[in-house]
Amino acid sequence: MNVFEHVEGLIRAALEAMKADGELPSDLEVSAIEAETPRDPSHGDFATNAAMVLAKKARQKPRDIAEKLKARLEADPDIEGAEVAGPGFLNIRFKASFWQRLVGAILAEGETYGRLPIGKGTKINVEYVSANPTGPMHVGHCRGAVFGDALANLLAFAGYDVTREYYVNDAGNQVDVLARSAFLRYREALGEDIGEIPEGLYPGDYLKPVGEALAKKHGRELLQANEDWLPVVRQTAIEMMMAMIREDLAALNIRHDVFFSEASLIQDGTDQVAAAIDLLKQKGLIYEGRLPKPKGHDDDEWEDREQILFRSTEFGDDVDRALVKSDGGYTYFASDIAYHYNKLQRGFEQLINVFGADHIGYISRMKATVAALSDRKASLDIKICQLVKLFRAGEPVRMSKRAGTFVTLRDVVDEVGRDPVRFMMLYRKNDAPLDFDFAKVTEQSKDNPVFYVQYAHARIASVFRNATQAFPSLSTSNEALAAADLSKLTDPGEIQLVKLLGSFPRVISGAVAAHEPHRLAFYLYDLAQALHSQYNRGNDSPHLRFIDSNDMGVTAARLAIISATRQVISSGLGVLGVEAPNAMR
Repeated sequence: MNVFEHVEGLIRAALEAMKADGELPSDLEVSAIEAETPRDPSHGDFATNAAMVLAKKARQKPRDIAEKLKARLEADPDIEGAEVAGPGFLNIRFKASFWQRLVGAILAEGETYGRLPIGKGTKINVEYVSANPTGPMHVGHCRGAVFGDALANLLAFAGYDVTREYYVNDAGNQVDVLARSAFLRYREALGEDIGEIPEGLYPGDYLKPVGEALAKKHGRELLQANEDWLPVVRQTAIEMMMAMIREDLAALNIRHDVFFSEASLIQDGTDQVAAAIDLLKQKGLIYEGRLPKPKGHDDDEWEDREQILFRSTEFGDDVDRALVKSDGGYTYFASDIAYHYNKLQRGFEQLINVFGADHIGYISRMKATVAALSDRKASLDIKICQLVKLFRAGEPVRMSKRAGTFVTLRDVVDEVGRDPVRFMMLYRKNDAPLDFDFAKVTEQSKDNPVFYVQYAHARIASVFRNATQAFPSLSTSNEALAAADLSKLTDPGEIQLVKLLGSFPRVISGAVAAHEPHRLAFYLYDLAQALHSQYNRGNDSPHLRFIDSNDMGVTAARLAIISATRQVISSGLGVLGVEAPNAMR
């Protein structure tokens, strides 16, 4: 049951009745009316600005419409009362019996509660991580990986057909640098003293296994090959780096459906880059011209020349974009165009790219690309994940010895565990900087959100274990608890907990619409806080305890509430990719 849809249905039905009785124009459109939760809970359970939205078209005063709507709604047996506020807001309060029934409805829906059919099977492509295959994942990649994976989970939870994709940047200069770095380790594996790693090559120890693998397979033959060794070493290095990246991602329980190779865009006699440019040319969006020098660009490095350009400014970009370099090769952006054209050819009309903070400048050009290639039919949302700063008890964390220049994702996961990493990477909006303190994310306190939420789930499991000991004959299945006498749930804290459970579908829909999984993390913390608060009230007032040893009926009703809470926490943590434990270790 989606209580917001239910309330909006009541409001629309009342407005339709007003139209039928001549209190509103018969042609007045009321389908878009919405209900929200008031910021101040004392104002009621729901609020609507329907009267203000309709007033101008109805040619009536908002408060007059609100008063008539109030009278209609108060006739509903579930509504305790309604109140007109301000210029025409209507605050609505429901009876306890309405919330009591919601508990049974949530239990009846079980794991499907909150799974709104928003996506309706629509294909959507979520591209995330896409780190260069030149070394282990660092902590910056970690945030984008977790965010992208949780967003994909969220969209799947809401009924989308999600493809999780990784774009492998296996073409260009960076993989040649990788190959040269690996060749140095190959020489080292053969017994040569390579000394200090030259500047410009990758210094980390992670390339030693690549050198050893090359030495084992090829012996000394690559030393005699001049630079003919480059393709062989490059291919081996890329394959081993991608295997390492997959292992790093698996440590976070992240797996992709597609690993798309950039090099495959021009391969086996096909040139998808040329095909994409040709399509834009047919649309009249390619021309030869000169670009203005970017502000702050070094004059000595600026090349003022005629170039093949894409009219990206026609689609909201701030400057047209070059597609061919002075040496005749394609620009990196041209490959991006081809890659997104490939996505569109695979049938995706909704695309999401998760970028790091260093790619903010790519947003407008990539949106222009998708709009141009699809004749504005496809949508592209680009989510930026800001930087992560690592601390240990307030002190900055030093770089990894294995990586040589940064802290690896695996370092972080190995030290604190998967769940704290995933939850804390989502416990802040993706475009806000994140401070990650190793000490804080492992402490067992209310100040550690992941512990607090997981502890709520484990605490409920503990209550159930104790309940079966107190009442051996009590059935604790969802079906049995849904049939309990829920009218015994009268305490304000109990009702408030149910109201928060009722918000779960709205939280999901809002997070899906905004592509913001952090909303769910925030909600789960609030829900855990409400659960813990009610538990603690029972410590102070024994008659409020979840288990009333003198009344099995009250116990069953309260178990129904916390069983519904457990279900929502489990579903929410599942979307975030975090375990819902039955006991804390």
